[in-house]
Amino acid sequence: MDRRTRDAALQALAQRQAAIVVEVLEARGSVPRATGTRMLVLPRQTVGTIGGGHLELRALQTARAMLDANDPAARNEHFALGPALGQCCGGAVTLGYEALSADALARWPAPAALFHLQLYGAGHVGRAIATLLATLDVEVDWIDEREEEFPDATTLGAHWPRHIRQVCVDAVEAEVGAAPPGAFYLVLTHQHELDLRISEAILRRGDFGYFGLIGSKTKCQRFVHRLEQRGVPAAAIARMTCPIGIEGIGGKQPEVLALAVVAQLLRATTRRRR
Repeated sequence: MDRRTRDAALQALAQRQAAIVVEVLEARGSVPRATGTRMLVLPRQTVGTIGGGHLELRALQTARAMLDANDPAARNEHFALGPALGQCCGGAVTLGYEALSADALARWPAPAALFHLQLYGAGHVGRAIATLLATLDVEVDWIDEREEEFPDATTLGAHWPRHIRQVCVDAVEAEVGAAPPGAFYLVLTHQHELDLRISEAILRRGDFGYFGLIGSKTKCQRFVHRLEQRGVPAAAIARMTCPIGIEGIGGKQPEVLALAVVAQLLRATTRRRR
């Protein structure tokens, strides 16, 4: 995750740790990562990736040689991935190396969030989805009226990152109005009536980039009927995704469903940017 790499650089700089920032300065043709991608190389740790493979191995060798020699002088290396490294990508990459400093960090922009999501429900599926989203450059408002349902750590035991914000409120559906335009929404609470109230608020707002509601096809049909009775525009209802998750992935375990749902969110992000 690019945000994690930059956060690690902030921490290393604050602790005055020696480190080398490796940046993709130019990328032409078929290459592993895009221009602007960065990797942080510390004496005993590497955070982030510029694409792996032989290219990253060579980059690590150069960065660690700079650290071992206490040589902070900035430098560039150019690689034709096929002829020079035997990689099948076929493109060309120019890498830049510089010692971590306040100036280097100032030129390192914080990565833009892929999407802003309001995630309603802190049950098993909500926890599994939040755990996956903890690894991505996204902004998440995780909302539930039951404070005790929010776990202290991800399902893998890691601390929650700053971009997963736990929000405990009584009037849950009122939080819909706090989301930015074009936000994504996932509704998977512990009560169908609460799901319905949140869904109506989202559909009446109408400016969502994606709205997914957990449930079966039968639940979807019942919700569509009730929303129509409440006067929600048919065009808005037609944009609701229910059931959620990309097709073709079997299994109803929370972790499996979470993979299918996060993949659907990423696909919606890609389509929106075209």
